[in-house]
Amino acid sequence: MKTIKLNNGVEMPMLGYGVFLVSPEECERCVLDAISVGYRLIDTAQAYYNEEGVGAAISKCGVPRNELFLTTKVWISNAGEANAARSIDESLHKLKTDYVDLLLIHQPFGDYYGTYRALEKAYKEGKARAIGLSNFYDARFVDLVENMEVKPAVLQLETHVFSQQRKMRELIKDYGTQLMAWGPLAQGTDGIFTNKTLKAIGDKYGKTNAQVALKFLLNEGIVAIPKSTHKERMASNLAIDDFKLSEEDMETIRKMDTGKLKVDFNDPAMAKYLINYDKNFNPNK
Repeated sequence: MKTIKLNNGVEMPMLGYGVFLVSPEECERCVLDAISVGYRLIDTAQAYYNEEGVGAAISKCGVPRNELFLTTKVWISNAGEANAARSIDESLHKLKTDYVDLLLIHQPFGDYYGTYRALEKAYKEGKARAIGLSNFYDARFVDLVENMEVKPAVLQLETHVFSQQRKMRELIKDYGTQLMAWGPLAQGTDGIFTNKTLKAIGDKYGKTNAQVALKFLLNEGIVAIPKSTHKERMASNLAIDDFKLSEEDMETIRKMDTGKLKVDFNDPAMAKYLINYDKNFNPNK
């Protein structure tokens, strides 16, 4: 598995497995399948309500903990220094581990300054090997980073061939922050699996559209965390080390960038939805 070195020296796998929208009931099985086919980076979050499933899987998988790279994220309802600190300990308990490899703030809402202070403390105490942000854009990213001691190692954003995050990639360079793509296959939209441009490139190498799209991101230096509940697709997404995209291929795919996102976190309606997400979707409330 290819890795990339974060700004604090921690090595992070370039390709991982995400469990967004994987139900708590099937999460353990999916993560065990993912680890069995070769994934070592597993990405979850408090708001996915499946940290217990991930924890059960990593405790049963037979792979030493230090060979796995585990990511989770602090949700809006746990914002603020004290609340976030408590929730981090709860996440560690659910994940059956003493530390996570990467700890992120999930959304730029609520008291995320206090939350980041809790992340910094967790980092200094060894509860997280690296910390960072998710869904922070432009000025909000810069304002937080300029006012905090520990610079974020990772920024997780919606990133795929149709939205390649060129502006944000340039912005975060100054901080040594690594881009991590959620929804790297555009969540199956925009005909990505049948796109003629990707298919023409894939046909040259005997690869699928998904494999070409993921290979492109990795070539651009972007970490990706595709999700599937099917073991054969997990394996297929991982099988991209045996071919190379030419510079011509890369330039062709770069031209597919529309700059348009599926989710706009600057939309007030989206902010209200996310702030109330916990009340509406947490099965324990």
